Amino acid sequence: MSSPKFEEFLSKVTSKVKSTEAHNRIKKELTHHLQELSQSYKKRGFSEEDSDEKAIQEMGNPFIIGEKLNHLYKPKMDWILIVLFVIFASISFLPLVGGIPGISSSITNIMGRQAIWYSLAALVIIGFLFFNYQKSKNWWMHFYAIGLFIHVYLYLFGYTVNGAKKWISLPGLTVDGTLLSLFFIFLAWAGIFNKINEFRSWKKQGFLLVLFWIPILLYMIVPNFMVGVIYFFCLLGMFTFARVHKKLAINLFVSNLVAGIIFIIMIITTTSHQSYFLTRLSTFINPNADPNGAGYMYRVVRNVLAEAGWFGNGLNNDLKFQLLPESHTDFAFPFLVYSLGWTFGIGICLVLLIFILRISKNAFKTKDHYGRLIVIGGAVLFAVPTTWNILMAFGIVPIMEVSLPFISYGGSAILFYAAVLGFILNVYRRKDIVEPTIADDINI
Repeated sequence: MSSPKFEEFLSKVTSKVKSTEAHNRIKKELTHHLQELSQSYKKRGFSEEDSDEKAIQEMGNPFIIGEKLNHLYKPKMDWILIVLFVIFASISFLPLVGGIPGISSSITNIMGRQAIWYSLAALVIIGFLFFNYQKSKNWWMHFYAIGLFIHVYLYLFGYTVNGAKKWISLPGLTVDGTLLSLFFIFLAWAGIFNKINEFRSWKKQGFLLVLFWIPILLYMIVPNFMVGVIYFFCLLGMFTFARVHKKLAINLFVSNLVAGIIFIIMIITTTSHQSYFLTRLSTFINPNADPNGAGYMYRVVRNVLAEAGWFGNGLNNDLKFQLLPESHTDFAFPFLVYSLGWTFGIGICLVLLIFILRISKNAFKTKDHYGRLIVIGGAVLFAVPTTWNILMAFGIVPIMEVSLPFISYGGSAILFYAAVLGFILNVYRRKDIVEPTIADDINI
């Protein structure tokens, strides 16, 4: 228990620290140090009162200490990520030059709509930036329930486009329900992994197994296979860096591996999905087998990139109207390469790589386990669609419906990634304020 003199000293120190969230951490650290100093004086024969007084004197001027700690515990902003976000937002308008095939709206309306989406994205980032993310660490059940409820709503009232019943129709607005559910389920699993070692019993491990596979099944039913892939790698990334006891980690890995093998066999042998997967796989392996059918897009994208050159063919071209559909969304990258050249395309890849590496680096700047899991999961949520979108342009991975984060046109995706970025910036902002929950010397 702190002495009244210590309390007075600590009050003077914290009076200079503007971040009230850091006060408890500062008091705890300084109290421990004061008690150690006082104890050392007591061992020399000083009275308790004199020992406390000398400990305070040795600490120095409390107001000067407070000013130094105010600078140390000041909320930080990662301006590099903000600048990169603005760069991506600027690039996203380039595929819209010349209009969008199949949309009768003028270029001004399309550009204006994109500007509105990014204005909303900025508000989303600011909203999540100033929300204390630590308050949500115990809300995982609520987040997971919201994610499931969204799928129930999609099943009952979802709006179908191109065979996928994944859209929620609102007045003047259509939202991708699968991305919305992915955001909540991602937060749910960050909370679960934060306390993963509490799930040691076989019943709880079975519960985790069910929780993991339900979203994948739901994404397959919609269907939105790419969101299922992103979800899988997001959880894999968080699980890799979660502080899981070895025995529990092995049990979870083996049980999910067995479940995964059974799941894949069921998908391949199920009549409703068999033709789809076999067609996709055979087309990816040999696009020339059906060059005017399923292999058409592989051939088109390959030719588009081959004709790009180092400096491109200019934005005012008819490529999107004649050959390349979805040049503003799924194929924004090959369109930009064709229009502005490989120099610009390589530049985009480098900026995206810097963005993802920056997020990944930030994950290890916080000593809060829950915050680290959020940032690691967020990094994967950006890395998987970015990598897949670019690689499918080269024919390295199968062509699927996946947008390039912050560059492809589409309000739902922009808001989804804005929310994820907001949480990432939130964790970075509080990295020096929150009390550490990770000790580098803990053996698990």
